[in-house]
Amino acid sequence: MYTQMAKIRVFEDNANQLYLDAKMPGLTHMYSGEEAVAVGICEALKVTDKITSTHRGHGHCMAKGADFRQMFCELLGKVNGYCRGKGGSMHIADQTNGNLGANAIVGGSMGIATGSALRAKLQKSDDVTVCFFGDGATAQGLMYEVMNMAALWKLPVIYACENNGYSEYTSTDEIAAGEILERARAFGIEAFSVDGQDVIAVNRLASELVEKARKGKGPFFIELMTYRYHGHHVGDINRTYYRSKEEETEWKKNRDPIEILGTFLKTEGIANDDELRELYLKVRSEASEAVDYAINADYPDISEVDMHVFQEG
Repeated sequence: MYTQMAKIRVFEDNANQLYLDAKMPGLTHMYSGEEAVAVGICEALKVTDKITSTHRGHGHCMAKGADFRQMFCELLGKVNGYCRGKGGSMHIADQTNGNLGANAIVGGSMGIATGSALRAKLQKSDDVTVCFFGDGATAQGLMYEVMNMAALWKLPVIYACENNGYSEYTSTDEIAAGEILERARAFGIEAFSVDGQDVIAVNRLASELVEKARKGKGPFFIELMTYRYHGHHVGDINRTYYRSKEEETEWKKNRDPIEILGTFLKTEGIANDDELRELYLKVRSEASEAVDYAINADYPDISEVDMHVFQEG
């Protein structure tokens, strides 16, 4: 899990630099700071289990098994990307690893995730689907429609709300009335809150709920308290009009998910500083090689302009 979180952090550092160097088209939304959520949950899943992701989806993709090279190729619009360069940052899908896709629409994948869980139940599969979304998505009506159906039909789906304290540029406290967990409980769905910076706590809870969902005891709802280090997107640089630099510094200094796990590993004698540093350097080297590969990769041929747009037959 430490390696997976390091990969996500290093991937985002490189993605941000590609944007600043004007080598990446469009915007992207950084996942840095929230790594323990994606890793803690996905570590509890099988390859055949499904996830749906969000516009801030790189972490989910990586945690579900995505490859550096194909990820960077997709960001740069290259043909070797997961969607042959057509999906870009906000629409990466990897069905070989059970990733049904990221979604640029806020809350847009909730119906997809619930449909995936219904498919599993109808086919008598033990697959579980996890739906990642942000706190801002709890204002979307679709969430309540699908949670109602999931509760009625006892679907194997887990709704994972990444509450990073802000919906775009507005504090969650200013836009979300009441308690988020109570919204799920209104449908009779068991709902839990967990420290989203502690990957061990996240994984422990996720593992328990995933196994229950496999046995037909779903759905479940988790609110994961976390924090995004960057702005809403890479262009959101001056954030002082909606949150302070002191707040950002406090989270990075005292609540960093990678540092929290690193401290645990050292305290338990599982790893030392040198080993963790070496691991991190290896990850950075792999990412650097993948960036060079993606920069030099080919763009899709013009003949592919309508490929994968329509289903034949």
